[in-house]
Amino acid sequence: MSLPMRLNLFLHILPAARRGLAAAAALLLCAVAQAQSSDAAQNAPPPLEAVASVDLARYAGTWYETAKYPNFFQRKCARDTTATYTALPEEGGVRRVGVRNVCTDAEGKPISVDGVARVVDTKTNARLAVSFLPSWLRWIRFAEGNYWVVALDADYRWAIVSEPSREYLWVLSRTPLLSAADRETVIARLTQLGFDLKRVQWATSVERGEAKPAQ
Repeated sequence: MSLPMRLNLFLHILPAARRGLAAAAALLLCAVAQAQSSDAAQNAPPPLEAVASVDLARYAGTWYETAKYPNFFQRKCARDTTATYTALPEEGGVRRVGVRNVCTDAEGKPISVDGVARVVDTKTNARLAVSFLPSWLRWIRFAEGNYWVVALDADYRWAIVSEPSREYLWVLSRTPLLSAADRETVIARLTQLGFDLKRVQWATSVERGEAKPAQ
């Protein structure tokens, strides 16, 4: 039930003598709620867009996860997180990329998962949909996750990956750690793209599994 509907119901059951005061308070509450909603809309970052072009051949290979928004499905990963992408034959005219994610848990045991990403935007190759379901279930589209390359170094040294709602975020690098210069560039791009730096968990040492939030 919406806020105006709840207020109308509340006013209806009040005694008549109190309705005037309650109505005034209700109007004030509605005004405050609308103002807050308007402020939130004005402060919201612009819609996220993918980069103009991704060369899938150059993008292929192993990337190190150097930063991310902590998420539920990586909760068991303690360190050494990598993603390896390989070209796959087209299927039904759709470009596909093999995905292999690997990490190490707190006990030192490796965890791996394999999936397939299909290119959704064939003009740019920057928007993909990834599925980690078994091959015989990958036709189920609602189980796919959006994989958007939203920033990419010209030399393919680092990449920022997210999805339209900005709920998930990964910073990938060709080396276990970003250089100081690349880190500054990535932070600037994250800020420009509307990500919350307080949520970002940075890997300070992939080997030791240490991590700290961005400053």
